[in-house]
Amino acid sequence: MPEPAPSLPAGIDRRAFLKYAGATLTLLVSRVGQAASDILAVRVWPARDYTRVTLECRTPIAFTYQVVKDPERLVIDLEGIEFTSVLQSLPDKISATDPYIKLIRAGRNRPGVVRLVIELKAEIQPQVFMLKPVGEYGYRLVLDLYPAVPDDPLFALLEKLDSSGAKKAPEQTPEPAQKKEDAPQPSDVTRMVTIVIDPGHGGEDPGAIGHGGSYEKNVTLQVARRLKAKIDAEPNKRSMLTRDGDFFIPLHQRVEKARRVQADLFVSVHADAFVKSTARGSSVFVLSEHGASSTAARLLAQRENAADLIGGVNLDVKNPHLARTLLDLSQTATLNDSLKLGKAVLGELGNLNTLHKGEVEHAGFAVLKAPDIPSILIETAFISNPEEEQRLIDETYQDKIATAILRGIKSYLAKNPPLAKSKLVRLD
Repeated sequence: MPEPAPSLPAGIDRRAFLKYAGATLTLLVSRVGQAASDILAVRVWPARDYTRVTLECRTPIAFTYQVVKDPERLVIDLEGIEFTSVLQSLPDKISATDPYIKLIRAGRNRPGVVRLVIELKAEIQPQVFMLKPVGEYGYRLVLDLYPAVPDDPLFALLEKLDSSGAKKAPEQTPEPAQKKEDAPQPSDVTRMVTIVIDPGHGGEDPGAIGHGGSYEKNVTLQVARRLKAKIDAEPNKRSMLTRDGDFFIPLHQRVEKARRVQADLFVSVHADAFVKSTARGSSVFVLSEHGASSTAARLLAQRENAADLIGGVNLDVKNPHLARTLLDLSQTATLNDSLKLGKAVLGELGNLNTLHKGEVEHAGFAVLKAPDIPSILIETAFISNPEEEQRLIDETYQDKIATAILRGIKSYLAKNPPLAKSKLVRLD
């Protein structure tokens, strides 16, 4: 026989008691829900391109935001969370050199609502969005503060050259009239060669992590900076980094930057990783039209292409390059040139390090999809191999890697001097 329900003390109305108990239970559930939405971490990634503020949390956060003028401010209300010590630390993470954020104020606006007020140094175009858990991250609320008028990368490149006094292409001196048969051929024409260097990963996306704790994103930036310095010291050559700091750039924006500066070559720098720490050696990849050259190449391309998921891309913003198809009349020629460039660089890397494979490999890397720019992706070494990890973080070895890449580029250009640009037909 079931036990009878316990009786209430004399003088207590049963309906009133149940109402009180129900309200108490609702309050407890509400408090548990609030605790589950606590902010786990806050991170700030300042850069000239844009500044990103990331709030990592256990569950998705309901939020509203607005831009307020005079003075410029971004106001964000976060619902269902409490003002904890993690949020209290956010103002201290703002650097005085941040291009866009002057300061952040954070506090409890009303019960269950925390307000962030970001005082700005310039007019911005914000993107605020939630990301689902991926990798080691939980849910993330991302605040991307883009300048209202973004920099033109070509203008910025020319401005840098002017301010640094970098070598420029020699001016052509008029020559006396020549006979037709004595006229110089097109291959005699010298012009400035533009090389875009793409340090893989960055910001929220660390890339592969070595056993000693080295981040791929740091190694790639260090090698890329050394390569840039060497290229800029060469006559008739100039270079640009897709990122010159620790911040994340979506893959399609890396390609877009290269196309906007009318790059002649695109070189993406990475450091490989594998589940077995014995894997070693350098590799060079080009874009594949018909599948990957090996299972390992296919898996590597999938991992590198997942950078947008880890770094975080606002999918609500339509990318104009995805809304239309670009048909390049010389796509095959571009891929052939990529292969020639890859072979030249791989040969030089082989003089410095063991080659993981003795030939250029093919796979569907999203960052190599510029239709009119010969493009390669270099896996400098395996950061997951303890011995190669130590080499990769060594400044002398980084310099040797940059030198080998430059030699490969120069060898390619000596045989394939860039002339007229490929023409594109746009199909809207």
